[in-house]
Amino acid sequence: MKLIDVINQKVAAQQTPFFSFEYFPPKTEKGVENLYARLDRMALLGPAWFDVTWGAGGSTSTLTLEICKNAQKFVGVETMMHMTCTNMPVEELRDALKKAREAGIQNILALRGDPPRGEEWKKIEGGFSHAVDLVRFIRAEHGDYFGIAVAGYPEGHIDATSYEDDMRHLKEKVDAGADFIVTQLFYDVDIFLKFVADARALGVNVPIIPGLMPIHTYAGFERMTTLCKTVVPPAITAALEPIKKDEEAVKDYGVKLCMEMSQRLFDAGIPGIHFYTLNLERSVALILEGINLVTDKQRRTLPWDSGADTTRTREDVRPIFWMNRPTSYISRTSSWDDFPNGRWGDSRSPAFGDLADFHLGSVKASDEFNPRTAWGDALSSEQDVFDVFANYCSGKIPVLPWSEQPLQAESVLISQELVNLNKQGFLTINSQPKVNGAPSNDEKVGWGPQGGYVFQKAYLEFFTSPENFKLLQEVLKGFPSIQYHAVSKKGEDYTNVTAHVCAITWGVFPNKEIIQPTVVDPSSFFVWKDEAFALWDSLWGKLYDEGSQSRDVIDRMVNSYYLVNVVDNNFVSGDIFAVFDAIQKLKQKQ
Repeated sequence: MKLIDVINQKVAAQQTPFFSFEYFPPKTEKGVENLYARLDRMALLGPAWFDVTWGAGGSTSTLTLEICKNAQKFVGVETMMHMTCTNMPVEELRDALKKAREAGIQNILALRGDPPRGEEWKKIEGGFSHAVDLVRFIRAEHGDYFGIAVAGYPEGHIDATSYEDDMRHLKEKVDAGADFIVTQLFYDVDIFLKFVADARALGVNVPIIPGLMPIHTYAGFERMTTLCKTVVPPAITAALEPIKKDEEAVKDYGVKLCMEMSQRLFDAGIPGIHFYTLNLERSVALILEGINLVTDKQRRTLPWDSGADTTRTREDVRPIFWMNRPTSYISRTSSWDDFPNGRWGDSRSPAFGDLADFHLGSVKASDEFNPRTAWGDALSSEQDVFDVFANYCSGKIPVLPWSEQPLQAESVLISQELVNLNKQGFLTINSQPKVNGAPSNDEKVGWGPQGGYVFQKAYLEFFTSPENFKLLQEVLKGFPSIQYHAVSKKGEDYTNVTAHVCAITWGVFPNKEIIQPTVVDPSSFFVWKDEAFALWDSLWGKLYDEGSQSRDVIDRMVNSYYLVNVVDNNFVSGDIFAVFDAIQKLKQKQ
């Protein structure tokens, strides 16, 4: 979706103020991996878009495109790709735009850009001199397909002959087809507001979004303001001087300053702000919390993240098994020509993509997360593993191999029951409570349009031992509303129902057919079980040496345990946990 449409929709619906984030491509593979984890977390704050910078002379163009594509497809946030024309032949720009369009990217921030370090700016043969040339080129080549943003400089561009001349250049960029303006960083709100007024007086009527950069370190602040020749009000200099050697105090002041600037901008009628994050999240998150722009839960259109990938716009149903690993699901279905909508199976691709190392890669958590510390430096028994799962459900550790994020908000409602199950050896990797007609705006379980009602069957998915599974089979004979499906790593298969798809989440909304976006599908369960069992080895078992006691514990569980899903079809008065209470009583009698 074009960002100008996003902005206009938010303004029309009075969903302002909004905010967006900028990132840069890291220099190392590990840095890129950490950035993806950070994008996942910062997406939960609810930004209107991400944008990703393009290195001087196109030096990071390939990585910029890759990050934009993956952020849009897997993280689910509209993404804007920077593009500079400095030292770039037209053919390279044409190719980059073609690849961006093929990747579903629909937004470009068109810039002149800086030359690579150590080189002087020059117009190369077959290249462009200014950002306005790039704007014209994009419009000539692609018409209205791309949304185009351009840069604005509240204090004037450092290479401009004058402020007035720079404002005329800004109007040229807008007249050439730019949809909105994102400004260079500034620390004097009055200068920005004058810039907006001057632009309006020239006939520039597109949205102007201010760019804010939180102060993280005093040295970084001095370096950036010197490089950009940014005006620093005396009050800021006076506030920083006595604390400049105290890094935490500087960060705290930077948060406070951005909160004050943001509030002044909003009071002046500015609809949104753009944060230059420097790939950091703490300060931005604190700022947004301080100005009340972050809620505990961002509204979901579906129970799962549908993403911003334009190739999946018709998808509205998925099997529940990948609920906590959406990146893997999207990757394994990325080659599908069509996606399920309506009833699962009507338009489904015949096969999931092969399981690859990508799907079994490292978990996404904070940069400081240490899997071995969280999941056990040494395991002496299966009970140690039970305790790890219980700690995840109680919030003591943030991720498991099967869960890229902390416990889902709806599962928090049953967290104590899950803790108890895991301590008994039913190692849960997915769950949802029963819901009978909750409003669609419910903070924990709501999704979909306003004025609707949502329903769901209680669902549990877990690994468990053959002994526990045998007891489960026996007890379930007394619970006719509950169905199960179990499979071992070797493919041993047990169920008490015929192989049909079962809808476990659905919603009823004004002027719509019933939507059933989450299902339990036996065929997909077999695909998922290979991934689920492989994650034991690829993310947990590999932490320990071959032949060690810890590795033996993991190997023994992988080779003997069953993966089981359980659905209680009685979403009105059923109690799925009563099954496990009955199992405990049966154990006590034995």
